[in-house]
Amino acid sequence: MKLDVCSQVPASGDVVLFVFKGGEVPPGVTSHEFEGNRLSTLLWRENGKRTLYVGLGEDPRPDGKPLPLDLLRRAAGVGVKALRKLGVEEISLQATGFEAQLVGITEGALLADYVFEEFKPEASRRKTELKRLNIVVARDEVRAAEARVDEGKILARATNEVRAIGNLPGNIITPEALAERARNIARDTKITCRVWDMPKLQKEGFGGIIAVGKGSANPPVFIALEYMGGAKKDAPYVVVGKAITFDTGGISIKPAANMDEMKFDKMGGCAVLGIMRAAAELKLPINLVGLIASAENMPSAEAYRPGDIVTTYDGKTIEVLNTDAEGRIVLADALAYGRTTYKPKLMIDMATLTGAVLIALGHKRAGLFCNDEPLRKALQDAAESTGEPVWHLPMGDEFTDQIKSDVALAKNTGGREGGSATAASFLQMWAEDVRWAHLDIAGTAWTTKELPFLEKGATGYGVRIVLQALRTLAEAE
Repeated sequence: MKLDVCSQVPASGDVVLFVFKGGEVPPGVTSHEFEGNRLSTLLWRENGKRTLYVGLGEDPRPDGKPLPLDLLRRAAGVGVKALRKLGVEEISLQATGFEAQLVGITEGALLADYVFEEFKPEASRRKTELKRLNIVVARDEVRAAEARVDEGKILARATNEVRAIGNLPGNIITPEALAERARNIARDTKITCRVWDMPKLQKEGFGGIIAVGKGSANPPVFIALEYMGGAKKDAPYVVVGKAITFDTGGISIKPAANMDEMKFDKMGGCAVLGIMRAAAELKLPINLVGLIASAENMPSAEAYRPGDIVTTYDGKTIEVLNTDAEGRIVLADALAYGRTTYKPKLMIDMATLTGAVLIALGHKRAGLFCNDEPLRKALQDAAESTGEPVWHLPMGDEFTDQIKSDVALAKNTGGREGGSATAASFLQMWAEDVRWAHLDIAGTAWTTKELPFLEKGATGYGVRIVLQALRTLAEAE
């Protein structure tokens, strides 16, 4: 697909036009038919050409309020998705006047064009491809616009790669298959990749990853990706992801209903892959490490059990009460390795960790837990601009007390009350005093409903918010 920036709408193809409420619409169209409400649409045919009007709602700018950065991202997605369903192969997005939002517009358009149909019969797949996408801007903005569009393309394609891996089932993406995807990204970019197999995990004492993964015929792995775009002396930022390629719950087995969705339990680790690719392709002037703890949580004669005591990479001990609270166990190893090996500036982990966060926040916001005020603010600010919302949730002694063990440092569940907060408090024991944030993305990593700007399946949540937060923090140094 060719992506082009131009100063006028080409004669070929169809057009997406963004309009505020009360803005100019075709003659004869009444407010009952189209008023310009947020993300509403009107398809207009004239002289053999289609124009899709996408509403932006009330224009906040006369009151001095900034235009929400995510609004144009979603509007572009709505427009492209609607026209692609009609089989349109060339689309022009009229972005004149919205040049400040071009990164989001480009992201929205490319995210909306992604579909997962690798295993569908040929007859039921899309019949056409998007061959050309034109971004139309003011003539004097073309050169600056090209850089913004390139950035949006990099971010969107990294996110779509995360979605593509995330949507693959457990019989395709095993821990080793995920490691091979990491190697491929490293080969494509200026990144180094190392993978720990089971013998190396055993030799170096990754007890948490081993415990969770040993019940499966597909052995666990630990993946480390390193991008060094900053000065050699600079400590790196570290991002950590949970990648349980399929989660049955182990001995504490899950109910059968909706267990198929547990192929998405790898989305934190998949997001790390996207972050690392995008950081390298954007040539960010930072040192960045991505760590992925990957296992398949299965019940078998070799599986770990409730009552087991697990020793993690840094020698801390965990009493296992529920084998379905496995994510925090593999993350404990990864956080310990990141903390002790890299002495990082900060660590951010992402995990589909708890059902409790979904009960608390639903499917729109991830739970944010953080021990550092500037890091918290950077993530919250990035959440609003990137369209990956969060809500800050508490940690504290009351939650740490719930996971105290009589026989180990901590037990891996504190019960139903405050479940996402006790899980975060557990992880903080392995982050220790490093600046650290935890994103519980159990409600946001995938969607079971088709959205106006996204299809069902993996969302790629985490790539844009984390990259934006890291850029903000690096610029402030």
